[in-house]
Amino acid sequence: VQLQASGGGLVQTGAFLRLSCAASGRTFSNSAMGWFRQAPGKEREFVAAISRGSTRTSYADSLKGRFTISRDNAKNMVFLQMNSLKPEDTAVYYCAGDTSRGYYSLSDRPNSYDYWGQGTLVTVSS
Repeated sequence: VQLQASGGGLVQTGAFLRLSCAASGRTFSNSAMGWFRQAPGKEREFVAAISRGSTRTSYADSLKGRFTISRDNAKNMVFLQMNSLKPEDTAVYYCAGDTSRGYYSLSDRPNSYDYWGQGTLVTVSS
């Protein structure tokens, strides 16, 4: 399975962006999907995850209420709606798939995910 993330860019504080991640291959609908981000000089961190059938979602505590993850299994797409962006949201955002999860299961650990996209850069100016 290959993942292609898009939708990043340069925005001002308070703006919104919607990231998209297109998946190729048959395992997408059988994968829990996640978004992670990595800021310069920092470790990759969990942003959000969604279960295979969209029945469950999970968010980093600091992002709850601003970010929303969703997916469209018919189109092999996963999305991340990011509102009220802040300079500290500046990072490369990665989508990832986890084929080991059950239907309702999620993970916030990067090691749980077995395929990754190339990342899309989000820069939020103050």
